[in-house]
Amino acid sequence: MKPVCVVIGIGPGNGAAIARRFYAAGYSVALLARSTALTTELAKELKGSLAIACDVADAQSVSAAFAQIRDKLGEVAVLVYNAGSGSWGTVEDITPAQFTSSWEVNALGGLLAAQQVIPAMKKAKSGSIIFIGATASRRGGAKTAAFAPAKAAQRVLAESMARHLWPAGIHVAIVIIDGVVDLPRTRQSRPDRADDFFVKPASVADTVYQLTVQEKSAWTFELEARPFGETW
Repeated sequence: MKPVCVVIGIGPGNGAAIARRFYAAGYSVALLARSTALTTELAKELKGSLAIACDVADAQSVSAAFAQIRDKLGEVAVLVYNAGSGSWGTVEDITPAQFTSSWEVNALGGLLAAQQVIPAMKKAKSGSIIFIGATASRRGGAKTAAFAPAKAAQRVLAESMARHLWPAGIHVAIVIIDGVVDLPRTRQSRPDRADDFFVKPASVADTVYQLTVQEKSAWTFELEARPFGETW
């Protein structure tokens, strides 16, 4: 039976690339997103994969999605939490609803998903839970009054989980993306930028996969991924 990888937050960039990378490594892959428009097509490419509509801010939706995964694919060996959205604006611009929604997607959803896989991973004394984070988790920009606090909560949640779960054999880590992900819309908005300016999703996917095969004696918790020319 193939090991199972769940990727939450499937878009045309990092999410899809991560799913392809684990599929290539021999995993059965579950593709979770709010809409199945993209994941259904991706599941056709990745034969045997499972496309599931899931609202990560809804505990019942998350529970139902993972019940379906366990029933059709088996227990989860790797969880990659790539869901991340937020409203952009200053503290004067954003609404309480926007602030709450950003926190729910980035932090609460990560908690709900992790709680679905931890029991089986503890029993197996192995497993990986990888969060895809952002540099916004470390600083509050003027127009990230909703996004930055949500990403900061996600990062601290991951750190708390790592301290608790590493001794049980579960590798919890976070990848901090610093740069502009290579997508058609980001290319269009930055037509003057060279190819190597962008973060390549396939490269991010390789980095994520490598975290899951690290030896326990030298596990990574936080890893920064940025283009070599990025100013930091």
